[in-house]
This record gives sequence, structure tokens and C-alpha cells, in this order.
Amino acid sequence: MTSEHQTAKTVQSLADAVREATALLADAGVPSPRVDAELLADHLLGVGLGRLRAMMLGDAPAPAGYAELVAERARRIPLQHITGVAHFRYLQLAVGPGVFIPRPETESVVQLVIDRLRALERAGVFRPKVVDLGTGSGAIAGSVAHEVPEAEVHAVEYSEFAHAWAQKNLQPLGVRLVRGDLRDALPELNGTFDVVVSNPPYIPAEAIPNEPEVALHDPPEALYGGGADGMELPTAAAASAARLLVPGGFFVMEHAEVQAAWIVAMLNRAGRWTDVTTHLDLNGKERATSALLAAPRAQ
Repeated sequence: MTSEHQTAKTVQSLADAVREATALLADAGVPSPRVDAELLADHLLGVGLGRLRAMMLGDAPAPAGYAELVAERARRIPLQHITGVAHFRYLQLAVGPGVFIPRPETESVVQLVIDRLRALERAGVFRPKVVDLGTGSGAIAGSVAHEVPEAEVHAVEYSEFAHAWAQKNLQPLGVRLVRGDLRDALPELNGTFDVVVSNPPYIPAEAIPNEPEVALHDPPEALYGGGADGMELPTAAAASAARLLVPGGFFVMEHAEVQAAWIVAMLNRAGRWTDVTTHLDLNGKERATSALLAAPRAQ
């Protein structure tokens, strides 16, 4: 047998490689091993999952470098850090070390913002103004700008690293990004926004996330909300929303499902909000709370 034939025999098929990768990732505790194995293969081949699965029915070879990427994922390096992209609603966002990877649950928060903007348009509000406090990768602000192009969208991010990722993602979408603290950002625009949205850090100080991808790779400043209960930054986001909104303006904030009642009580205690409402995500979890800024009382 020639060496050429020997080499040909050792080339692993795409189907076998994905099958082995799925087993390896499952053993490593990766939550979605089959999907991740396919996405890593498609990252190298760039054919789309539909075409990839069709290729796996034949004798297509595994792409070069596939085993190395699978080994990285098995070490629980986030899939998005390996591929460099995160998919969120209709966007493909650039992500990597130093920025929080957007979660599918947050897509329902974006929908609440878009629904509000559509209602404002029907009411005759021209070019509504939106600000995303603590934008991270720019997922929320970018999605709003992409899906409601007539809106004027602003975004605020404190982290130098996250700001750099957000700039890359938001610049093509026309979002006005500033580096600043959500506690005191944009004072020159107080009382001018129709919508304020925020997905602030909200994990309590002692609550270490279970998933290695989160605990080891998401930046701590994007996770922990400050204080034993994690509520310092969510409380600050609500205070900034009250400062930035027009009377009757809409505020919506993401939180952990166990924090919904606390957020509702906090907003009601402030005495500046009406129509305080908790919203479920697609998994039926209490994922966000919204409210309208009450008009100032007459003196």
C-alpha cells in the first residue's frame, strides 16, 4: 500500500469528528455538546448548519484544526470566545475576553423596548430617544438601532474593554456610545429620553456562578451588582432612569428571576414610578421589570 493510500485512510470524516467531539464535550459537562460541536465545525467551514448537516451524511472530511477548537471548548472556554462572535436577535456581535457574552434571555427585554417604541410611533412621537445603561457588547442598543432605525439610540459603558467591543459593534449602527458610569452618565441629557433600558450587573457578592464559562471568563464587573444582595447597581440604574426620562417615559431593567419582587418593591418605594410590571422571558422566568416615570407633582 502506498503512503498516499495510508494518508487517505487516516482522514477522519466530518460526521465521525462531530460525533467524537459531541461525546468529548458531553464528558466535559458542556451544556449543549452536539450544538457546540456543530458550531465549531461550521466556524471553520463557514457553510451554515443546514449545509453542514447535509455534508455529514456523506464522506466530507473534518476541517483542519477542528480537534484543537474542540479541546478548547472542552476546557470550558466559552464558545463565543473561540469563534469571536455572539448571535443575538438579528445581529452577529464581535465578542471576546473582557466583555459579557449576551444571553438569549435578554432578547425578550429588547422586545419590550421595541414594543414601547412602536407604541410611541403610533402616538405620533417622532424619532424617540433611547439609552442603554451598561451596554456591554452593545447587544441591546445595537438591536434597538437595527430594528427601529428611526430611533435615536445612545449607549453607556464603563469598562474600557467592554467599551472597545461595543464601539466595534455599535459604530456601524449609528448608536451614540459614551464611556461613563451608569450612575451619573449623560447629565446634559437629563429629562430627554423616551426609553431607558438596562441589564446591569446584579449577582450578589457571595453568589459564585456555577458555570465555568461565566465564573472564569465573564468579567466580574459585568456580573456582580455591588453589596451583599447585588442590588447597588440596579438601584443606581433606576435612579438614573428617573433622572434621564421624560415624564411618562418607559424604564425596563433585566434582573435574576429571584429578584423580581425586590425590584418591584424598590421602584414602588421610590414614589416616582407608575405601572410597575414584571415580565417573563421565553422560559417563563421573571426576567425584567418595567415602569413609567410619574409626572412631577404640582407644588
